[in-house]
Amino acid sequence: MKRKIAIIGSGMMGSALAFPARENGHEVNLVGTPLDKDIIDACRKTGRHPKFESDFPAGVKYFQFEEWKEAVKGVDFVIGGVSSFGVDWFLEEVLSYLDPSIPVLSVTKGLINLEDGTLISYPDYWERALAAKGIKREICAIGGPCTSYELVYHDQSEVAFCGKDSSVIRMMKETLTTDYYHISLTNDVIGLESAVALKNGYALAIAMTIGLVNRHHGPEAGLHFNSQAAAFYQAVKEMRFLLEMQGASRNCENIGIGDLYVTVYGGRTRKIGILLGEGKSYEEALQLLAGVTLESLVVARRVYKAMVRKAELGQADLSMFPMLCHAAAVLDKGKDAELPWEDFTFDETH
Repeated sequence: MKRKIAIIGSGMMGSALAFPARENGHEVNLVGTPLDKDIIDACRKTGRHPKFESDFPAGVKYFQFEEWKEAVKGVDFVIGGVSSFGVDWFLEEVLSYLDPSIPVLSVTKGLINLEDGTLISYPDYWERALAAKGIKREICAIGGPCTSYELVYHDQSEVAFCGKDSSVIRMMKETLTTDYYHISLTNDVIGLESAVALKNGYALAIAMTIGLVNRHHGPEAGLHFNSQAAAFYQAVKEMRFLLEMQGASRNCENIGIGDLYVTVYGGRTRKIGILLGEGKSYEEALQLLAGVTLESLVVARRVYKAMVRKAELGQADLSMFPMLCHAAAVLDKGKDAELPWEDFTFDETH
């Protein structure tokens, strides 16, 4: 069955999903945000996203944001392709006006910390805000170890779609599954969304070990894996503690660990982690990465604030999260990136 999809937000991941959708023969409209005018102009002229090395499949149509209501006419579902910095914009400019009967699949990764330390997903945040406006909508989401440029390259990728309505996410899976893009399904929205958001903050800390090797031994020393593995182990341990608090299923935990792996080895989070490990201050690292969207920093700070609040309420023990606390101190207190290795050890003797 041929369908029609509109992707709103022409960032890399949203745009990458045009490939499996269009290659499956579906009609695809790619819509830019007000910040994406140059991207959409380039796509119209060249048929290629400026950040990709492959042309879009023939037949993808491109729209500036002013044309978004035209782009969503008759669609079977909308893919929300904004970054975590566009969450409120997407709420106010799109979700508040989009027909509630049109399903939405979000690629945005992140969590919101509430006053009592509770961490909620972006779908939950949007649904609560819309309900306050009298709009009832359920939002689905994508999570998993998948970088946009490798999806475009047709590397084998395994992700999961989550949502409360099983029939909707099954329809989305049928629409987007290809011989290189493989999709699991779950109703555990908070579990999946927590897992793929937490990996950003922890990948930041693991990537610091790469920069630390450069600092101590010089960049010609190459990659050293002992410290990366030690940090990876600690990150997984803390992520599991947090995901247990979130009530995540084991499969969602596993997807988060896979996502942690791919984030450490590629992308923006790796870059800032390396710079911090090399001894750059947070401000210096930001200057060197000017223009790069760093969602990992948002996640690390929000989760740390949530755990501090839960600790104040006697609902969490910060000593269980030494890596999270370290990352927050590096970002906001000028602490050196050298990891607190002894804090990662345990003693189970009797």
